[in-house]
Amino acid sequence: MLEDKEQQRTPLSEIGEFGLIHRIKDSVQLKNESSIKGIGDDAAVLSFEGEKTVLSTDMLTEGVHFNLGYVPLQHLGYKAVVTNLSDICAMNAIPSQILVSIAVSDRFPVEAIDELYSGMLIACQKYKVDLVGGDTTSSQSGLVISITAIGHQKKEEIVYRNGVKENDLLVVSGDLGAAYFGLQILERENEVWKANPAVQPDLSPYNYLIERQLKPEARLDIVKLLKELDVKPTAMIDISDGLASETLHLSEESNVGFVVYEEKIPMDQQVISAGEEFDVNASIAALNGGEDYELLFTIPLEDHEKIKANPHLTVIGHATAKSEGCNLVSRGFQTKVPLTSQGWDSFQKYKQEVIKAKKESNSEEE
Repeated sequence: MLEDKEQQRTPLSEIGEFGLIHRIKDSVQLKNESSIKGIGDDAAVLSFEGEKTVLSTDMLTEGVHFNLGYVPLQHLGYKAVVTNLSDICAMNAIPSQILVSIAVSDRFPVEAIDELYSGMLIACQKYKVDLVGGDTTSSQSGLVISITAIGHQKKEEIVYRNGVKENDLLVVSGDLGAAYFGLQILERENEVWKANPAVQPDLSPYNYLIERQLKPEARLDIVKLLKELDVKPTAMIDISDGLASETLHLSEESNVGFVVYEEKIPMDQQVISAGEEFDVNASIAALNGGEDYELLFTIPLEDHEKIKANPHLTVIGHATAKSEGCNLVSRGFQTKVPLTSQGWDSFQKYKQEVIKAKKESNSEEE
């Protein structure tokens, strides 16, 4: 994983907004031919000859999407970039540029912002993406990060969510559920530390789970792999909110049903072990945990031979008639139950927190 470093603290007020912008600009080097003009003008200038441009924007808010009590800023910067690039990959496109906007309070020194951007630039270097602009402003409620990712692809190669046909195979990359358990472990150890700061957790047994939470990867390698295998998905989506939620999205957009086989869902051994430790069905974590950022896609039945021996891809189900709905077949084919989404919903979480706060307030008044 990335390293968080102890550094001196220089107040942001000492260098000001424009000083911060120049500091960021000086650390950025453009490498893509499509990046004509980056930071330093009123707008970035890009050029994609003969290809379609793909854009996606995502926002991360302190206290909602991340907890700086256990998320190092460098890891946060890396993850913020990668999660946006994942959306571009889900279109079967190639990411090439990002724009980064942050709102930051004065509790963050200059060196903290350096750490945040260093993580972003590590991600940019790994995925060959240029940081070409953005915005900075002050915040009275912690750190907010907004990233716009830009990619490109030939018109005929772009994949949407609405192309699934009946009998198409449902395929997923990698394995699922690890990011969920990584978060549970970090939350648990953070509570232990708050109760007794002298206690230092031993996280080594959970390295894979924690890395999947703090340092996910965009599956650009799968986009390239499918190209090499001469397989074009009929539909695709990245798994940010959980396998069940994303399957239902494909169902809705393509007007089909799905059958998903629980025993086919790929899970790492650490996920299974963590499920036993937390008394949580590992399959439930894979279905509803989210933040795996794997690619979920469908392919025609005749393409099965091209992917069946690949260790990075797993067929977990198939598309059916819309009238049959979306169903999960349990292990051993014992039962078939409707597939439901219990994944992340930030507004629902906010609503629940407001209700909880009101109840606590009313209780205090009584």
